Amino acid sequence: MKDKKSPNCSKACVIFPSVQGKEISLSPEARLDEAVRLAQAIWLDIVYSAIVKVREIKPAIFFGNGFLEQLQQQISEKNIELVIVDTSLSPIQQRNLEKKLKTKVIDRTALILEIFGERANTKEGNLQVELAHLTYQRSRLVRSWTHLERQRGGAGFLGGPGETQIELDRRIIDDKIVRIKKDLEKVKRTRELQRGARKKVPYPVVALVGYTNAGKSSLFNQLSQANVFAQDLLFATLDPTMRKIRLPSGKEVILSDTVGFISDLPHELVMSFRATLEEVLSADIVVHVRDLANPDNQQQKQDVLEVLHHLGLEHIENRDNYLELWNKTDILNAEEKHYVQENAKRFPYIIPTSAVSGEGCEAFLQALDDKLSQHYQLIEVKIPSENGKELAWIHQNAQVQSIENHDNYQLVYAKIDNVNLAKLNNRMKIKILK
Repeated sequence: MKDKKSPNCSKACVIFPSVQGKEISLSPEARLDEAVRLAQAIWLDIVYSAIVKVREIKPAIFFGNGFLEQLQQQISEKNIELVIVDTSLSPIQQRNLEKKLKTKVIDRTALILEIFGERANTKEGNLQVELAHLTYQRSRLVRSWTHLERQRGGAGFLGGPGETQIELDRRIIDDKIVRIKKDLEKVKRTRELQRGARKKVPYPVVALVGYTNAGKSSLFNQLSQANVFAQDLLFATLDPTMRKIRLPSGKEVILSDTVGFISDLPHELVMSFRATLEEVLSADIVVHVRDLANPDNQQQKQDVLEVLHHLGLEHIENRDNYLELWNKTDILNAEEKHYVQENAKRFPYIIPTSAVSGEGCEAFLQALDDKLSQHYQLIEVKIPSENGKELAWIHQNAQVQSIENHDNYQLVYAKIDNVNLAKLNNRMKIKILK
């Protein structure tokens, strides 16, 4: 990934408004810390940050005048060029805040969109980011310049107002959105063809999901020996990556590293990245990577499950194709490690891991083997001794348990999935044992 960090990065401040009566998944302190780290992910220099208690949201400007006067002083003293408000602002509120503070103001959605724009490296990723940006910008077209007329309708002096600036801008954005959606539809069809090709092989797909910075890419690198960009940054990677890995049984699977989730993930991004996230929907096994070293990891889990729910994976944690990797065990203290180990004994879907040390990776690969074997059937196949081709096919597409050698034939006992069972049934007679 290109490092776009500049030694003269812009000075910014981050404000988290703690609105009375509004429920949030993370604590105000955790949300502020997360927002600061989001800003630092695009190399902003955060010179001031604060939690502001808001009893009642002002429709026109969100905050009260008392706080805004304090913020104006901070902006002046610290030469702040950008104010980040970690919530969703209406177009009017954003515009009025900029007028009042005399500096650029962005909200949480705009900040995350900026990060995604920085991280997108593929054509698909850039298309998805552009679509999300345009969808967001369209909602920002406030009626502040509708008096500006680009053209007049009708004839002579009696013609009424023609197309206004805002209408023209909205039409241009709509045209771009239509074009990008068509391009993304082509990407979606390509992905469907790729998925169809994988099903014919077939390789089971294992999708890594999780909160941003939970260590998915580091685990992906550890398991696949890939060189995916992994750094202690929120949204360090954006474009999905796939690699083939071999399980202890010899079976090969496709491991997919997806974009990280976050609390209050903007709706525009969820919808724009649906083509990418469909890899999760079609996965044979969903692996939720959790950062156990983060004190808010339980709330982060709920945020991830909520996004999966929006994608159509309801109650995924109760399904038999779900695993949880409790990652970053290498930085836990003795008491925390004991807690993790006890839970891993109680719940078979929990596997303690460390992407740094490799601890738990072998157990994870074995768990994948076991999960995939749940839907396997034990069969007995009688193969003539001279038919080495069929024996090789079974070794490649099934888990051979044992072989009994007889004078003119071999009895092969193997576990096989339903797809390959149907293929084998067309090749020779088989006996299903269980």
